Amino acid sequence: MHFSIGQTTNATRRAIANLYYRSVRILRPVHIGETLTTTTTVLGLRESAPKGDQHRGKVWLGITTSSEHGPVVEYERCALIPARAGGTGHADDIPGPSDPTPLSELMGAVPDWNLSTLPSSDWSIDEERVDPLRDHIDLAAPFARSTFNQAAVHRDHTLGAGGRRLVYGGHVQALAQASLTRILPGLAHVVSWDGCDHVGPAYEGDLLEFSHRLVEELPVGTGRLLRLEVNGSTVDGGSGHILRWTPVVWAP
Repeated sequence: MHFSIGQTTNATRRAIANLYYRSVRILRPVHIGETLTTTTTVLGLRESAPKGDQHRGKVWLGITTSSEHGPVVEYERCALIPARAGGTGHADDIPGPSDPTPLSELMGAVPDWNLSTLPSSDWSIDEERVDPLRDHIDLAAPFARSTFNQAAVHRDHTLGAGGRRLVYGGHVQALAQASLTRILPGLAHVVSWDGCDHVGPAYEGDLLEFSHRLVEELPVGTGRLLRLEVNGSTVDGGSGHILRWTPVVWAP
């Protein structure tokens, strides 16, 4: 996903922020040695209200990433970018975060793996678990470079609010996924994301805390499809609630 997202930033080099990802489908696992190619299509453009003297607009992108063996991931994302002064006339309908896909429709994306040796979980529906290990955001620019992300705001700290480097949203999601694997150590595969909403900005140096709530489950093969809601917040006087990530994973 992070290489794929980085390959889409040729369309959003001057991004002010990424607002969300939606309808993410991990079509199959990617193996070492595969070469990834990404096609990005503009699905819609819409003017946003100016912020001070900064004119802004939304761009809605449809994305497919493939290897030499066929598609591996499909999703959409919406970014906030600078717009021309005086108006652009763009007023396309741009959707918000996607609705949950029924778990039964995702069964075909589950790999044919035996999970019997992985630790199982006694997690109950609607139970929320807070990861006691908070995480500090660092290496924001190297992470952006390593994933081919071309958005200048993640590299040049002078472009961020108060001279602070804005962290690539997928960096926060990656820390959230690492947190989830600590709470759910038997996690074998991420099948999809209903959405990944960046509800507030994260800056290099922020300290983050993640909570995880199990929403739904469905037995599949030797494991279960689990729908979760993961929320990330700053705990050191930052932006507060910054992430709502809703993955579907496969685990015992």
